[in-house]
Amino acid sequence: MKRLVLALDVYERERALEIARETSEYLWAIKVNWPLILGAGVGIIKELKETANLPLIADLKLADIPNTNRLVAGKVFEAGADYVIVHGFTGRDSVNAVKELGEVIIVVEMSHPGAGEFIQPAVDGLIKLANDVRPFGVIAPATRPERISYIRSKLRGEIKILTPGVGAQGGSAKKALEAGADYVIVGRSVYESRNPREKARELHEELMGAI
Repeated sequence: MKRLVLALDVYERERALEIARETSEYLWAIKVNWPLILGAGVGIIKELKETANLPLIADLKLADIPNTNRLVAGKVFEAGADYVIVHGFTGRDSVNAVKELGEVIIVVEMSHPGAGEFIQPAVDGLIKLANDVRPFGVIAPATRPERISYIRSKLRGEIKILTPGVGAQGGSAKKALEAGADYVIVGRSVYESRNPREKARELHEELMGAI
């Protein structure tokens, strides 16, 4: 089973498609964020799916009222996204507005240092929300494996944990899986590498060895 998700946080359409072609053999999914959607247009979602033949995660971290979340999510699901990432702190009505249209992934805790200020103190409430809403998965930080373990211990077993922060942010792919993550999200370490295919292969083999 493949565990690697590539975060394609680049602006350029051709570069994104080239990296997707080079690395797809080693990926479970591709994740796109605002930089690529703003740089290449929402149509890049369909192009990446056709190029890589993989699930596509739209990492929009939606955090608005239900109607706005619904309007934005509708466009990216229409473009071909399989999953949309949402914030949970806006409440279950905002999350459910997206979930009514397709699969969601809820941010429970983020990987950067500032997450300790406001998101981490709210983690128990966000876990409860996830357990009630039953999304496909949640986001938890590879930079703090002990937090992955804590979140896994409180989360319904069928809900997947996707964990960013490996590589450039200092997290370990192996430790993230050992702590309870299901999928590891890696961006800069791959797309800024001189050989993205080789780097993706290395990470894939590391993850396979950790299972």
